[in-house]
Amino acid sequence: MTATSVPGTAGEGLQRNAIGLTEVLFQSITHMAPAVAVALSIGAATGFAGRLTPLAVVLAMVACLFTAYSIGQLAKHLPSAGGMYTYVARGLGPFFGWLMAWAFALAEPLVAPILLAAFGFFGATFLTAYLHIGEGVTYLWVYLAVVCGLLLWYLIYSGVQLSTRTGVVLGLIEISIFVFVSIVLIVNAGSKNTLSVFIPGDEGIQPAFQGMIFCLLAFIGFEAAAPLGEEAREPRNTIPKAVIWSTIGVGSFYVLCYYAATVYFGEGRMGEFYAFNGGDPWGFMATEVLGTLGGILVVFAIINSSLANANSGATAATRSIFSMARGGLLPKFFAAVHPTHRTPVNAVHAQVLVAIVVAVAGGLILAEDPYPGLGPINIYVFIGTMLGLLFAGMYMAVNLAVIGFYWRERRDEFNVIKHLLIPILGVLAMVPALLSVIGGLTIPLFDVELPAYTTSLRFTAPIVGAWMLIGIVIFVVLWFVNRAALDRMGEVYGGEAPADQPKIESGQ
Repeated sequence: MTATSVPGTAGEGLQRNAIGLTEVLFQSITHMAPAVAVALSIGAATGFAGRLTPLAVVLAMVACLFTAYSIGQLAKHLPSAGGMYTYVARGLGPFFGWLMAWAFALAEPLVAPILLAAFGFFGATFLTAYLHIGEGVTYLWVYLAVVCGLLLWYLIYSGVQLSTRTGVVLGLIEISIFVFVSIVLIVNAGSKNTLSVFIPGDEGIQPAFQGMIFCLLAFIGFEAAAPLGEEAREPRNTIPKAVIWSTIGVGSFYVLCYYAATVYFGEGRMGEFYAFNGGDPWGFMATEVLGTLGGILVVFAIINSSLANANSGATAATRSIFSMARGGLLPKFFAAVHPTHRTPVNAVHAQVLVAIVVAVAGGLILAEDPYPGLGPINIYVFIGTMLGLLFAGMYMAVNLAVIGFYWRERRDEFNVIKHLLIPILGVLAMVPALLSVIGGLTIPLFDVELPAYTTSLRFTAPIVGAWMLIGIVIFVVLWFVNRAALDRMGEVYGGEAPADQPKIESGQ
């Protein structure tokens, strides 16, 4: 396959003005994998929040909105394929910009592998349990994960318009199914419907804060619109809207789903919700109110969500890797752009290969840990825990970057509330998530004790720590050997919009 070398002249860069608000919005929405998050991430919160799980979701949404607003403030001036890397480099300087890039280089490419594993697992369940196909096939999930990987390659290789518009369709399907099931559950709950699930009782608000830790993980991905800044129309306006609206929209969706689950399943029983029916409480509830069709719809939505999230995650990852390579911080090989599709072709190939290898190898290696016999789910949980730690740190850095950028470069626009108070609240809101992923600590103020991991998950924090240490060493080497690459960060990722795209006036 042919590709251009390094984009930089007319016609060699990413495709400008290729997508609008809808595609950019669903890039963030599908990256959060709403159906998968409802089934897995928020489900884990029920063991802590119990009947207050809907309140825990509201608190998590508010916490993420602080960071979403901060990203929007930076995107107004820095629309770039570098995304959060651009923001931190300009707001906090080259060292922290590099650390953000390095963290992102580990985090974002790992989104697709866990979704390929989830696709394989739930796809195998769908075929064997509901269609009675492939019941005797050993490692059926492996074959399905590879098929999903090949489909993913086609979507992100063929162009940003195809991949993002596919994300719109897939996102609408998964959300529609869970909204429909949730409404039916609420109707069937009858007299059990109550607003008390949002109001702390004798137990106080602490359970909601404990559950909030896990709910925050369900929002990871709301920032995924940022790397599309060079391909979106009017990115200074489109990206901020997409990041904030996706957080509010998906957050409201989560609240609806877990309000429905709580009032139908029973407020007093929510502590046993996650493990109920062999870990498939949503399938059980859907089957009760809609028959076998309900269970089929729920599993199908999760499969669909897995593909949609893998698609959006890989799209964001390839754009950020492309930006790093374009700036000389990764091999120029990854800065190649396909002459026809205008996609970062080599970054696409590498992303899909990594996704398939990590999903399959990880699922086989972790076949019995932490959950016996659930290899693909184990790799999902293992990498998901690492992602929680990485993204919590990255969100904190982005909030701090708002303060630095507006104080240093946009002093005339600096607003105490927008560019100081909200970013500080955004940093504080991420502290519980950061500590919860590390484990074995106590969250200050709330006196919430977080048990240390005893399974394979105990290796997640050390792996992340080692990765960041390697990143620091590489930065030092670049500083002395190729400082020009670091000096070019502001030029390559600075993000000032092209001349044909108007600026947003301050205050908008």
